[in-house]
Amino acid sequence: MVFSSMSFILLFLPIVLLLYYSAGALRWKNTVLLCASLFFYAWGEPVCVLAMLLSTAVNYFCAKAIASSDEPGKKKAALAAGVGVSLALLFYFKYFSFALSNLAALFSLNMSVPQIRLPIGISFYTFQVLTYTVDVYRGKAPLQKSFPRLLLYVSCFPQLIAGPIVQYADVAAQLSERSTALADFNEGFERFVVGLAKKVLLANLCGAAVEALPGGGASSLAGAWYHAFLYTLQIYFDFSAYSDMAIGLGRMLGFRYKENFNYPYVSLSATEFWRRWHISLGSFFRDYVYIPLGGNRRGAGRTALNLLIVWALTGLWHGAAWNFVLWGLYFGVLLILERFVLKSVIEKTPKAVRWIVTFLIAVVGWAIFYETDLSALGSTLRAMFGLAGVPLLDETARRVIRQYSVFPLLAFAFSLPIVPALTERLRAKSERGLAVVRAVSTLLLFALSLVFLVGQSYNPFIYFRF
Repeated sequence: MVFSSMSFILLFLPIVLLLYYSAGALRWKNTVLLCASLFFYAWGEPVCVLAMLLSTAVNYFCAKAIASSDEPGKKKAALAAGVGVSLALLFYFKYFSFALSNLAALFSLNMSVPQIRLPIGISFYTFQVLTYTVDVYRGKAPLQKSFPRLLLYVSCFPQLIAGPIVQYADVAAQLSERSTALADFNEGFERFVVGLAKKVLLANLCGAAVEALPGGGASSLAGAWYHAFLYTLQIYFDFSAYSDMAIGLGRMLGFRYKENFNYPYVSLSATEFWRRWHISLGSFFRDYVYIPLGGNRRGAGRTALNLLIVWALTGLWHGAAWNFVLWGLYFGVLLILERFVLKSVIEKTPKAVRWIVTFLIAVVGWAIFYETDLSALGSTLRAMFGLAGVPLLDETARRVIRQYSVFPLLAFAFSLPIVPALTERLRAKSERGLAVVRAVSTLLLFALSLVFLVGQSYNPFIYFRF
């Protein structure tokens, strides 16, 4: 079940909200929400619920062992057990087949590689439950004595399968004490509708255009760049739309999740881009990998190595394929160059040039991200940089560019902070006028999104496979 589906919007969500607000005391609201979340996950992954339950249960008991012991050795052992079991589950489901196939190729082994079904959202909920155990160990978060509350934190359906990654310390208090005023509900619904519109009206149409250019558009130079540009828009609107809907749903249920995107395509450097893109993932790797490795406290060489480790892991987190590792290292090297080599050059470069270069860096990065087949990736990159001997423009690319000539430019405009700027101008003139415009716009976007949903056949979320 996905947020941008009729079954979720017109059936699941209204029933859950009705039961939730009829439940009375918070403990009953939590019970409704926990049952709804487990049902939501089991809708498409009935067996894989067991992996999530196991990971949560192990970390629940390990955190209790950490809190009840005064011996550093026992605390570390409990931490290692909780982290080890969760990462082992993640490795088995996501990376075991990948590792086995690479070993077979490396040593020329004649063996069959099992195809293990990847549980949706395992990368997200694994990281979340790890923040709980690690933060209890660090003394940053209180011990959660109630297993159902911890399970609710891990499985809460708004952010369960595609984030944002919610650190336990940020919502610990909200699990036992929260309320939702009418204004909160309205703001949450508005945010959900904005995300729904971004998904249905922008991401899905960009995705249809991407699908219309087979092979990454590598049959021509213009086709390859246009394909990468379209995918750059699709992945932003797709993932930020999910985050918007998750934040909105959380707000409707009394939770306040942190922002996950902040208009990354206005960035003036790769470093700034990653402060604005998938903020919760960057925060996780900073707090739980980069800083424990030593961060920037051990000299330039160690800092560069730490960055490469973090970005290789960031790439691998996205998928069990070498293109993701290359994509992570691509950005890791860029961030190192910006930090240690190009800092003064960047500061002296005009902002317009920096913006264009940063956007092109992102486009190339998403071309690497898109192609899981390294041979196809090589063809795409050679075509993009004029090294493949392909024409400037072929008939397929000409047709797609002609068919989608205006829409991508409109979508690109919405990837920039134009709407917030217009909102602030209207607020300065009339708060009441702004309220009316927002209410009418929300209803119109909701209705238009439902109309488009009826006729669309392309509606997957890209990040569900991670």
